[in-house]
Amino acid sequence: MRVDRLGALLVLVGGIALVCLPFVLFKSNRIIPGDPRALAAALPAWATLACVATLLLVAIVALGVADGRVRLAAALLGLIALALAIATASDVLTPPGNKIVRVSPGSGFWILLVSVGLLASDALTRLRPGPSARVVLLIAGLAIVVLTLAHGTFDNLSVTHELRRHVLLALGSLGAAVLIALPLGMLCHRVPRLRVGVLGVLNLIQTVPAIALFGILMAPLGAIAAAVPLAAALGIRGIGAAPAVVALFLYSLLPIVANTVTGLRRVSPAAVDAARGMGMTPWQVLIGIELALALPVILTGIRIVLVQNIGMVAVAALIGGGGLGTFIFQGIGQTAIDLVLLGAIPTVVLAFCAAVLLDALVEVTDRARP
Repeated sequence: MRVDRLGALLVLVGGIALVCLPFVLFKSNRIIPGDPRALAAALPAWATLACVATLLLVAIVALGVADGRVRLAAALLGLIALALAIATASDVLTPPGNKIVRVSPGSGFWILLVSVGLLASDALTRLRPGPSARVVLLIAGLAIVVLTLAHGTFDNLSVTHELRRHVLLALGSLGAAVLIALPLGMLCHRVPRLRVGVLGVLNLIQTVPAIALFGILMAPLGAIAAAVPLAAALGIRGIGAAPAVVALFLYSLLPIVANTVTGLRRVSPAAVDAARGMGMTPWQVLIGIELALALPVILTGIRIVLVQNIGMVAVAALIGGGGLGTFIFQGIGQTAIDLVLLGAIPTVVLAFCAAVLLDALVEVTDRARP
């Protein structure tokens, strides 16, 4: 049997992580550093045996099976085993009704997760799925994750609440930016005199450092909350999610507006003239021809914004915005690398998934252009 080199490396790294590194960190409260616990110490005996047997099967496939479909199935099985193991560990270690205890994934879990994830990535590379298949696979994976989080399987993990908040902040600010930036980009394309001024203002906003913009927004939003009780009741305050959402919204405008203008300018005038000659109304020309042809460029701008927002939400934790950055800055303050990894690795995974999904959408729309 020929040994797969990448598989051997992943098995070696994963084996060291499983044997030598903590699988979870148990904290009786938020203040103490935490007690590292290995897989066998965090799970019942039956769960430990099931998890180890599954990971051993994944290791055998990674070492000696070259078929991409088998490797992908094994990687997915390994991801499910790790997810169930960390969920079971959090349930076992958290006393019923206790809201003080914190159970966090340890460095061993993260390294195992990355190793199995790389095996899945290698399998997908061997299979070479088209853009549509990549979109379907990623959406199916994200749907499973969302349904699992909604079901409450991982409610006892400290990372779950902040992960939800992180995603909501990134997607919420992006959605608001698309609603404003897309019509604004179309207006700038139709009225060239507005283009220089609008893009100049948005460029100026981009030059302000993120942490400075967060700080600048705290004062006016705090004043609004003090003057308007309804605003405070809706969550608009100087500290918290409100300045984070506003800042992310402002940062999101430039890439979408600029790419909308660029995409519409690249539309062939001959195609527009032909559409008008066929009797299409201005709205039909705009939606059916211009936006359809410009969509890949517009989606590229949205991709830039989403990946940018996922990273910048982490900085928003400094002003009480929440998200995975909470763990990063707590870890830096306590010199705890496990907390830093707890915030950094999911942030990287989120950005990677967003980039893969939108890259595939760009490719699909580019191929489907009329």
